[in-house]
This record gives sequence, C-alpha cells and structure tokens, in this order.
Amino acid sequence: MKNLIIKRIQLVALVCIITTSVSFSQIDFNFIRSGSVDAVKIIEAYVTPWANAFGAGLNGSWYNTAKPHKWTGFDITINANVGFVPSSAETFDIASLDLSPLIVGTGIAPTIAGPDEYGPSLSAETGGVTLATFRTPPGTEWKMVPVPAAQIGIGLPLGTELKGRFVPRINIKGGDVSLWGIGIMHSIIQYIPGNEVLPFDISLFAGYTKISGNVPLELEPEGGVPANYTLYTYESFENQKLKGSVEALNTSLIASLNLPVITFYGGLGYSKTRTNVTLNGYFPTPVLVVTPSPHAEYNDTGVIDGEDFPAINIESFSGLRANFGIRIKLAVVTLHIDYTRSQYNVLTAGLGFSFR
Repeated sequence: MKNLIIKRIQLVALVCIITTSVSFSQIDFNFIRSGSVDAVKIIEAYVTPWANAFGAGLNGSWYNTAKPHKWTGFDITINANVGFVPSSAETFDIASLDLSPLIVGTGIAPTIAGPDEYGPSLSAETGGVTLATFRTPPGTEWKMVPVPAAQIGIGLPLGTELKGRFVPRINIKGGDVSLWGIGIMHSIIQYIPGNEVLPFDISLFAGYTKISGNVPLELEPEGGVPANYTLYTYESFENQKLKGSVEALNTSLIASLNLPVITFYGGLGYSKTRTNVTLNGYFPTPVLVVTPSPHAEYNDTGVIDGEDFPAINIESFSGLRANFGIRIKLAVVTLHIDYTRSQYNVLTAGLGFSFR
C-alpha cells in the first residue's frame, strides 16, 4: 500500500513538472545574441509570470484542516496546484526595459504566458553595422502553471504537526528538476478552556518550499561554428543551460469547521516568493570587426561565459493571501479542494490518506 501511494505521488509530480519543463525548453532564445546585459533584461521580463505563478503554487495545498494530527498520527497527501497568470502579465513593453542604445526597435512583446506569436523585431547595431537581428520569443499561451506538492504530515506532542514535501531529482530531456519543502502547524485553540467541545480549530502555520531545475538551451553561431573560432568548437556550445530555483514562504492563521464528514477550512496570511536564474555554458554573440571593412563577425572575443552574465533578478511578489476550501473525509481517505486569492491566484485539489 505504502509503495503504491509513493509511486502515484511520483507519477503526479512527474507529469506536472514534465509538462511545464518541456514547453519551456522549446522557447527560442536567439535574443541572447543581443549581448549579456540586454539579454538578461529580456529574460527577466519574459519569464517573470511563470516564476511568480510557480511561487504561488508552491505556497498552496499545505493544509486542509486546522486540526493537527495527534501524537503518532500522520497523513500522505497528493496535491495538484495550479497558479494562474493574470492578464496584466501576458505582455511587456520593450521600451520599459531600458535596453542599451545598441538595441534598435520597440513595441509590445508577449511574456512566456502570452500569445503564441513572436514579439517585435529588434536589432543590435553599432558603428553603422547590424550585428544581429532577432524577435523576442513567442508566448506559450500557458496561463495556468501546474505545481505538484506531494507531502507527509506527522503529529508531534503539544498540538503540533510537522509537514514535509519531497520530489527527488528527475532528469528531463537533458535537464532536471527537484522539489522539497518543510512546514509546521501549531494549535492555538488548545489554550482556550473547554476547546474540546468546540466544533472548530484554529492554528498557526508556516511553510517553506523550493523547486530547482535546469533547462538545456541551444544557441550556436549563425551558420554554424566558423573557421575564425580558434578557442571553441561545436562541442563548446553543447552544455548551455538555464538554471533556476523558486522559493516560496507561506505564514498563515488558519481555521476549520469540523463536521462528521465535511470540513470547511480557510486561512489568512502572508506569502512571499523569490526566484534565482543563471545561465551556464558558453554563448556566441557577434562582434564588430573594422578590418578590412566594418562588419559583424563571430569570433573568440564574442563568446560569453554564462557566469559573466549580469544577475537575473526576477520581480518576485509578496503580500496577503486568503484561501477557502472544503475537505471530505471517508474513513481514512480525504478529498479536498480550495481556492487562494493573492497577486497570483491558485486552485488546489488533493487526495490523501489520513490516520489520526
């Protein structure tokens, strides 16, 4: 029974993560040819909606009751969270990115969650020579970002419950992803005299989750690796990766009304996310060569090590969150669904096995 549950948890997590990661790996990153500083600004604007939706999803499904397990009680729960990207985050204005004077062009571009069409045509120009032309990448039209959250809750003394999440590192088409988290719930209604006869519970909760992974990229010099590369070969550009992590913190005051079969629960609290993204590998960019006449050329001096790109600062969000849900308990089996209102809304559904 235990092995079957664990296998189902891994399957749900794998499906959710693969669906999103494969879509991400198909994105056209030709805009990196614009140079490190401008490429980073475009990356930041482009991926922010998914990063924030991921963070919101990671903060979901931590609880479906405010009543902690008794000592030695436990549950195993499979959750599927969906973070929703608001319509305001489907596009961004090129002019708002403060790109360098080398970049020519402007307009409204889709974010990763926006329309499935390429953005404005831009070019990198210097000294009267066009180094590269490109369009910002198309969106995926994925406004709903799935986030798995399989977890275990264990009852501790003093009205406290410890929760843990874990998805082992999974390899996906040259990349990988993993997830872990820890949370704690503590009953505060236990300090009210006569609480044993009350039909509701009130607890404090805090939880932290982190998902990490990397996606392979493919950016070669236009026309292949030319002869004027003396330090680099085709193999030099094979290990390009976009690496990232999303961290989410949720602190809430939660309450639940406990009826024989149905439990109504909700919470009000504060959520915060943080996203870190880096580029790894070597990336070819064109440079200006003035002899015998000014022209653009791929050579050793235009190769940028991913470590030399500026820090990629995704605009994370923080603020109040409120959610409400319903749980149905049939013997040891629980079913629950809830909805969270925040900057990025989240819908959660889950199946669990609970032993008080």
